[in-house]
Amino acid sequence: MKQPADYLEDMEKRKQGNTLKAIELTEQLAHDLLEKNQDLHFDLLSLHFVELVSAKKCTEALEFAQTKLTPFGKVQKYVEKLEDFMALLAYEEPEKSPMFHLLSLEYKQHVAESLNRAILAHANLPSYSAMERLIQQITVVTQFLNQEFGKDSPFSLKDFLKS
Repeated sequence: MKQPADYLEDMEKRKQGNTLKAIELTEQLAHDLLEKNQDLHFDLLSLHFVELVSAKKCTEALEFAQTKLTPFGKVQKYVEKLEDFMALLAYEEPEKSPMFHLLSLEYKQHVAESLNRAILAHANLPSYSAMERLIQQITVVTQFLNQEFGKDSPFSLKDFLKS
């Protein structure tokens, strides 16, 4: 098993956008992770499909879907998602389709973050940094204080950061 420093380096590689390379790296790092986490495996394969559609490689996308995504069609929870992804092929400009969100950077980042959290959890490492946890806690506390006290909240993150 690789050392934690390698995890960070691989995490950066996974964010670079080559989904098949991310799958390959994941198999090297945690060979049974995608086997055990079918939702994540589906998301990664679907993301590659989206990359092909975005690159206007529709024939290649269809072939990829037939070989890699078809097995997921046997599981009911994936059927609707598969229909959404396949619908992208019906549009000359998929970014203008009702499924445009599947092409967004936010969707890609969501899948990458899910993969990174799963790899870290697989390695028994914290899936969120201490800073992320702190920000989450501050957000919850701030929301609570705003609900309780309204604008007269005794704490303001903005004021605190200015001081």
